[in-house]
Amino acid sequence: MDKQLTTCVWYNYTAEEAANFYVSLFPDARITSVQRTPADTPSQKAGEVIVVEFELLGQKFIGLNGGPQFQHSEAVSFVIHTDSQEETDKYWDAIVGNGGAESQCGWCKDKWGVSWQVTPKRLVELVFANPDPAAGKRAMDAMMTMKKIDIAAIEAAAAG
Repeated sequence: MDKQLTTCVWYNYTAEEAANFYVSLFPDARITSVQRTPADTPSQKAGEVIVVEFELLGQKFIGLNGGPQFQHSEAVSFVIHTDSQEETDKYWDAIVGNGGAESQCGWCKDKWGVSWQVTPKRLVELVFANPDPAAGKRAMDAMMTMKKIDIAAIEAAAAG
């Protein structure tokens, strides 16, 4: 039996819009299925989209048009591990610039309220995997002042 784990994300009837945006961000991303309700339900008419299945960087997701009952929170977030400042800027600017909102330390929310962490791999190396604890502390202190992560500033802080 092929076992799979798929993340289901609840939307207030905007799952298809969100999925289309997400697949526009990532290479090799795609919508794999759009499912419509076959009959009227208390919250939807027959033929309306109820589920959108999509893949981002090899990870499977389901977008469920569930309605306004449940809201997103920072308790769950998607982490984008980036290789460069250019890539960090690309994802951050796309998410925030499309109706999203900035937060602290590389966190932001998209216009649907889903939390994202745009995290340069270099940040993790300098803060959490740094063999020099003092340099790691300086890098972390610098990160704590940022919204979007500035790799050069983190490197400068770590260097002292």
